[in-house]
Amino acid sequence: MNKPLLSVRDLSVAFRQNGEERISVDHVSFDIAEGETVALVGESGSGKSVSALSVLKLLPYPAASHPSGEILFEGRDLMRASEPELRKVRGNDIAMIFQEPMTSLNPLHTVEQQIGEILRVHQGMSGEAARKRTLELMHEVRIRDPEKRLNAFPHQLSGGQRQRVMIAMALANKPKLLIADEPTTALDVTVQAQILKLLAELKTEQRMSMLFITHDLGIVRKIADKVCVMNKGRIVEAGPTREIFENPQNPYTKHLLAAEPKGEPPAADLSAPTVMEGRDIRVWFPIKKGLMRKTVDHVKAVDGINVTLRAGQTLGVVGESGSGKTTLGLALARMIASKGEIRFDGRDIAKYSFAQMRPLRRELQIVFQDPFGSLSPRMSIADIITEGLWVHEPKLTADERDQRVVEALKDVNLDPETRFRYPHEFSGGQRQRIAIARAMVLNPKFVMLDEPTSALDMSVQAQVVDLLRALQKKHNLAYLFISHDLKVVRALANDVLVMRNGEAVEYGPAKEVFANPKTEYTKALMAAAFRMEAVEGDIKQ
Repeated sequence: MNKPLLSVRDLSVAFRQNGEERISVDHVSFDIAEGETVALVGESGSGKSVSALSVLKLLPYPAASHPSGEILFEGRDLMRASEPELRKVRGNDIAMIFQEPMTSLNPLHTVEQQIGEILRVHQGMSGEAARKRTLELMHEVRIRDPEKRLNAFPHQLSGGQRQRVMIAMALANKPKLLIADEPTTALDVTVQAQILKLLAELKTEQRMSMLFITHDLGIVRKIADKVCVMNKGRIVEAGPTREIFENPQNPYTKHLLAAEPKGEPPAADLSAPTVMEGRDIRVWFPIKKGLMRKTVDHVKAVDGINVTLRAGQTLGVVGESGSGKTTLGLALARMIASKGEIRFDGRDIAKYSFAQMRPLRRELQIVFQDPFGSLSPRMSIADIITEGLWVHEPKLTADERDQRVVEALKDVNLDPETRFRYPHEFSGGQRQRIAIARAMVLNPKFVMLDEPTSALDMSVQAQVVDLLRALQKKHNLAYLFISHDLKVVRALANDVLVMRNGEAVEYGPAKEVFANPKTEYTKALMAAAFRMEAVEGDIKQ
């Protein structure tokens, strides 16, 4: 390789809290050459994202500090660069794709405005030229019907679509170095393959370098030239990708490579009571145009879906991003308006008012896809988890509430002593576990799990799958499990619903769907999930 484009030397990061300093990154060093991809892998909280954010000095200073280290980009030390100098580098020479697109995108600006802002600030592009380039970028990242999405706001897009908008913004200025923090976390397997292939092609065409942060070791094997394995703030093993995968030396690396969701879902029980039933569920969003905002068409997000969820059972909902999976779940939980029949615990709730639904919210819980966006940044973890208890169990004493929080955090493998910290002080995976604890603390009957493991590394995914199984068995819970990770769905679901463009493509017992998919679309999803090379070829040239 050529001389390093980026050279990180002896980097340490400390965070100050309550007068004490805690080291999160401990004397980390690595190089990235021109045209090279280096992957940082490790469990959530290992220091991967903190190391990446340090490159562009995006940490919450002055709470964060650097006891040691240099970050040399093209020979310049960014640690000692002024803010005006850093602004010239950020988004231009070095771009970043953040892990949680909903919190990174401006909720008040359309997709066109947000991508256009990048083009205007760095390239002086505006008007029709900016619009044309925006559409080109949206095509590149495989956003369906980009012309219709130009005026969409972030909340009107699926998780995968929001992530692709972030990727388009990062690639707009053809950066020399792309820092990708879990860039495919929210994407379904087929689009994940397309995005990885796109990044690899851009890397080759533009001699672009990448710092790739992920918990998915399958992706690392395909796209990275070198791997740095991080654990507790330190790089415990580093080397060429092939060497790390074929001959790992460190016990922690061996642990990561062996980790994946295992086990079987609980046995199907058709005699179990029906908890949730949906018949002919439809959610159509109007498309309005003209001065009078006349409805000219509809986006059929969910179109005539039938589902049944039984106590102690799991329905897995899979499909590409934008297929209507989350919209279906929100409709069943009565979080958005829909047409059709919805019966919960024997009651027809399709036309319940807000006041009528409120007593049922304890029994209908949701774990949202974006944990940072769903956790209040102004509340401690203890306050977030106890908020539901204040509403639904107001007679509990302070000690009883605190004990419930401690138990919930233990259930999701988090230290109860962290309950007085705030969401920004946790990694993405830890925030996801907090979101699960918040839902489970109320002992619900039905839980909608919207990509609950997407932000988690492989070893923690396996732990959460085991946790969800244990909670389901203990409380006889009905799960609606929405995911693009078919390996996790296979380990949890009794039944599987395959969705595409708002419609049901296939629906039946999980074992039958996985063993003998009936439709070409389902077969393509299975091939992408279990034989990614069948879809993408050899990503890394």
